[in-house]
Amino acid sequence: MMYSQDGFGLGHMRRTTSIARQIMALRPDVSVLTMADSRLGQFFESSDNHDYLKLPSIVKVGPGDWRAVSMPMPFADVHAMRTELIRSAVLSYRPDVLLVDHMPHGAMGELLPALAALRESGADTRVVLGLRDILDSPEVVRRRWEVEGAYEAIERYYDTVLVYGDRQVYDMAEHYGFSPAIARRIRYTGYVCTPDTPRYVARVRAKYLAGAAPGTRLLVAMAGGGADAYPMMRTLIEALPAIRAEQPCELLVVTGPFMPRDLRRDLEARARAARGAHVTITVSDPLSYIEAADVVFAMCGYNTTMEIMRSSTPAVLVPRPGPRAGPAPRARRFAERGGVQPGGPAGARGGAPGAACPLY
Repeated sequence: MMYSQDGFGLGHMRRTTSIARQIMALRPDVSVLTMADSRLGQFFESSDNHDYLKLPSIVKVGPGDWRAVSMPMPFADVHAMRTELIRSAVLSYRPDVLLVDHMPHGAMGELLPALAALRESGADTRVVLGLRDILDSPEVVRRRWEVEGAYEAIERYYDTVLVYGDRQVYDMAEHYGFSPAIARRIRYTGYVCTPDTPRYVARVRAKYLAGAAPGTRLLVAMAGGGADAYPMMRTLIEALPAIRAEQPCELLVVTGPFMPRDLRRDLEARARAARGAHVTITVSDPLSYIEAADVVFAMCGYNTTMEIMRSSTPAVLVPRPGPRAGPAPRARRFAERGGVQPGGPAGARGGAPGAACPLY
């Protein structure tokens, strides 16, 4: 059983779904039920032995500050509903393993009644916490986790803490002040990325470079769900004439399904006015677009960054603003260790445009 809270983007759902698929590939006798609140359930189809329990969607608008996405109800009422749904599902399903993604206590403590009830029931369930490499700034994590009881929840209920990263890059126990008892439960797994392989690389290049002059480069901009990607993508479209003056290129902007409609339409209008710009909402195989590109522009979210790092494509990583401070330190850490090169992707496939852009 898995718990994934992802009201703002796609990252947590993509990661937990990839993990579930890999577990079932290794153990065909396993069944997985994922409790999730993503508004994009249609992007994550159920399959044999894998299904989803949809929770009412909520979104984090700041540290410790949440609101309901669609339900015209006070957050407290939606929170109470989610808490009871989670508790009932956990007790009914009685999993052998409960993998909790990102939030040891759930959104505003909604997991705690389920964890307590599971313990009281005597079920032999192994409770595992899965954390991405960098959660937020240490100050924010320590403050919120102390207020919300997250440290206490880990010590009381969790058997293992899986960190989807490398201790040499970011020591989570040190930065987030884990107690010795919690630190002993940590296992660093390395970075987690979909096991899929790119399927349509040649098709993507043929589609967007059809009729283009020899040597024309393909630039691809993507940012997961895209809710906060508008400034980066608008800047790219505005900069396209200057880039094309230095190097012939085509730009594909993948807005993501969470970009507000009015902002997406603005990008579409700007793209129509700019020569060589294309806008689409989603793509079925992001790995193919990453491999097909001469340069990828992204916002350094966990999943997209891992997919870029496993590819051969140079990238301009623009850490996103907002309540999460993980992307900027992730970009810096990779740059410090040589995973990415500060400067510009000038050596990309014979000299790609973008050398003036900040590359982390």
